[in-house]
Amino acid sequence: MKRWNVVFVLGAAQFVMVLDGTVMNVSISTVVTDLDTSVAAMQAAITFYTLTMAAFMLFGAKLGDVWGRRRAFVIGSCVYALGSLITAVSPSVGFLFLGWSIIEGLGAVLVIPAIAALVADNYQGRERVTAFAVIGAVSGAAVAAGPLIGGAVTTYSSWRFVFVAEVVIMLIVVLCARIITDSTPRQMIRIDIGSVLLSSAGLVLIVFGMLQSKTWGWVIPLHAPEIAGVPVAPLGVSLTAWCIGLGATLITLFIRWQRRLLRDGRSPLMQPDLFSITTLRSGLSVLGAQYTVTAGLFFMVPVYLQMTLGLDALETGIKIFPLSVALVLFSIVGTALSRRWSPRRIVRVGQSILVLSAVLLLGSITEDLRGVLFGIGMFLTGSALGLLASQLGNVNMSSVSEKDTSEAGGLQGVFQNLGSSLGTALIGSLLIGALSTSFASGVAASDLPSEVRTTVSAATDRGVTVVPAADVVGIGEAAGLTDTEATELAGIYRESQLSSLRVAFVGLIVISLLSILFSRGIPAEAMIRRRTGAGASEPERT
Repeated sequence: MKRWNVVFVLGAAQFVMVLDGTVMNVSISTVVTDLDTSVAAMQAAITFYTLTMAAFMLFGAKLGDVWGRRRAFVIGSCVYALGSLITAVSPSVGFLFLGWSIIEGLGAVLVIPAIAALVADNYQGRERVTAFAVIGAVSGAAVAAGPLIGGAVTTYSSWRFVFVAEVVIMLIVVLCARIITDSTPRQMIRIDIGSVLLSSAGLVLIVFGMLQSKTWGWVIPLHAPEIAGVPVAPLGVSLTAWCIGLGATLITLFIRWQRRLLRDGRSPLMQPDLFSITTLRSGLSVLGAQYTVTAGLFFMVPVYLQMTLGLDALETGIKIFPLSVALVLFSIVGTALSRRWSPRRIVRVGQSILVLSAVLLLGSITEDLRGVLFGIGMFLTGSALGLLASQLGNVNMSSVSEKDTSEAGGLQGVFQNLGSSLGTALIGSLLIGALSTSFASGVAASDLPSEVRTTVSAATDRGVTVVPAADVVGIGEAAGLTDTEATELAGIYRESQLSSLRVAFVGLIVISLLSILFSRGIPAEAMIRRRTGAGASEPERT
């Protein structure tokens, strides 16, 4: 039992890291009110929490190699606790952004790669498979428990106490870290800061472009930002396309620069040859797609339940509970199945279930919610995510040699958090953009008086804010509309919310289908991670 105390400590840290990605989603409406902010601002905060991790994860992994993995784990845990404390006492969304999106994210970039590498250091053979499965199950449990914890604490107390609890947990983790073995020697290398800047700037630009697509448009400018009253849309193209294009260019330059550093005998931030390992490339791609779907789902479902149906935080968490149960259960089932089935088979079963669940959830989205269909869809979603979580960590970490485990852990963190950032930014922008388009079309085609249609069109010219559907009547009356006009406007807005949710779910279905293509490189036979040494084979590269 003592030997498993290590994975318990690492799992506690992993739980907190992942918990933050979902615990706030069910509290969106409450936080918006408490901090006098908007759903769009919360979307940005959620996106940048995971984006900070994605942008600097490779840097954090490399610092772990230089400082020692256990030391990096401890330092990162302390930084994370500081960020949680700032978030807990935030008087405004700016402080929330600083504590949660930035400081917590920077602490996580040290902790997450260290967790993966320290599991590899402390366990071998079948025990290592089990340890990675436990970490995967803990991640799944955190994703699942987040809505329940956030909902209960927000409803009966305050969302701030979630972050107070995180401070306590991370301090306990730091105190217990001495039981963890760090057997990998530190590397005497110089970290290339240019590589850090290139990779982080590239990722930030790509995700920021997607985040702003709801306002700027994808290619044709919708509402270009203005400088000195002049719209900024170079060559008549939306800034979204420019941001994504420039970000992709910087990432390309980053990869080329890593190859040049290798040729010059210098230490790169990332080994570009790792992507020639078929198993790792496939495992990371599936992981990224999985977290894109998860983050998108956990952003838009609470928006629907709270803003359209009027549920509170706890009721929202209860509605998501079937996913929570299934995710934990099927993480265990996936681990047991790995003794009989190959990782590829388990992953593809999970991906197929994920597509089916998204279709069922799409069918459940109505004005009154088809509760049974929604519950089945959420349970199947959790089942799929549990099966994937039980396999991908071990697949990725088992695909590299021992000296590359820290870097592989960093890449795993990059894809996990980049997927989460893209999911929140892309699906959230689809949701809000479709809401604006649908609402504008609905008002234009309505029986409202022409002067009312003109007034509403002018007021929503730069997009529509997500507000509770039940509040629209009051907003309309405050703007001078009659009771009848305000009621009709509320009906149009409510139907626009449902229409935009359906568009966002179609986006999730497309991503889920594409992820099946990524799984071709997942091993078709059982994998048991071995330490590279005499007689151990190197990873297969293509």
